[in-house]
Amino acid sequence: MSTRKRSAVITRRTKETDIRLSLLIDGTGMSKVKTGIPFLDHMLVALARHGLFDLTLNAQGDLEVDIHHTNEDVGIVLGQAFAKALGKLEGIRRFGFFSVPMDEALVRVSLDFSGRPSFLILKNRGIKFSHLETYSFHDATEFLRAFSANAKVNLTIEIVNGEDSHHIIEAMFKATAKALDIATQLDPRVKGIPSTKGIL
Repeated sequence: MSTRKRSAVITRRTKETDIRLSLLIDGTGMSKVKTGIPFLDHMLVALARHGLFDLTLNAQGDLEVDIHHTNEDVGIVLGQAFAKALGKLEGIRRFGFFSVPMDEALVRVSLDFSGRPSFLILKNRGIKFSHLETYSFHDATEFLRAFSANAKVNLTIEIVNGEDSHHIIEAMFKATAKALDIATQLDPRVKGIPSTKGIL
């Protein structure tokens, strides 16, 4: 089993955003996050805290246009950091599942570091989302979609119940954090890459 430090530093500069991110998989949940989008900052701090990842992130973007570019690009960079930090995925559990209740909301996340990215949101038809002024359910899904594609993870999020969008989105991020923690843990019983194909 690899004993290397599972960490990554990613820098991404475009005409729309300038982002620098450092990630330590085997951390303690410490974070320092500044994206210019307060609700996203809140979610990323929760992701680090509940996933026990150490995360430092500074992002500047064209927020005078809207939050879309910054929101999506931060998801891209975070996904790239996970992919780089995990390397060949040797010795990890690979699969993660977690369910988070938050007041009236209930969200379940299942994920697989399969190397074949896929993103799926399942929600009960009766769920109606409340309006948030600064960050929407759509923004959350676009962030997580970008993360999934760049981390090369199969990510399925099931929204079982909820009315308050704040509660639903926060439960999405916390459940994802816990599932990531489970999937990225090193298991001494796993020898090499956790796949019958020998590659992910």
